[in-house]
Amino acid sequence: MSKSKREKQYVVVGLGRFGRAIAETLCQDGAEVLGVDRRMDLVEDMRDVLTHTVQMDAMDRDALEALGVQDFDVAFVTMGSDIRASGTIVLLLKELGAKRIIAKAHDEFHGRMLEKLGADQVLFPERDMGRRVAHNLVSGNVIDYLELSSEYSMAEIRPRPEWVGRALKDLAMRNSMGINVVAIRNGDELNAMPQPDTVLREEDVMLVVTSDAMLKKLK
Repeated sequence: MSKSKREKQYVVVGLGRFGRAIAETLCQDGAEVLGVDRRMDLVEDMRDVLTHTVQMDAMDRDALEALGVQDFDVAFVTMGSDIRASGTIVLLLKELGAKRIIAKAHDEFHGRMLEKLGADQVLFPERDMGRRVAHNLVSGNVIDYLELSSEYSMAEIRPRPEWVGRALKDLAMRNSMGINVVAIRNGDELNAMPQPDTVLREEDVMLVVTSDAMLKKLK
């Protein structure tokens, strides 16, 4: 990927739900994004969405070095449940000169390990969102948010009145507003894989990834 003066460059290692949401949102907002995963099916799913995709084992130092990770502005490591893989990849990224490494952690111990291995920022999406929503720190449509980078955040928001009763495919949030819906919660009910025909209800709480500029508008 050639260096652009206008667009920041990101590499996202791990194209599961969390990594995919980050990668899609960054790309939709004009950034250049390279998605990496060892699973070909996940890579194929993102081939027409991201700037570039590569199927490889990121724990292979030579393969990772060939990507030129030192040229990217931020490297995301998002396979939080695979402790060995995420730790190894963070260490390799650090050794290869990555400028900024943001990694997802499964728990506190995993987070401390990632920091010692070289992660500049550690994300605890499930823990942080649970605590913040419980305390209801922010009023209005945005309940609370977790900063992913200087420009993007993962947030829990309430549907705006005009969204209630409409399906996600009709709202086209991803294309029209740059909002990627990751999950929807309603009380104890969690829809971890919302479909295009999922209809929003007034009591829903939506987990989304979007730009900070859009979050300001929602507030």
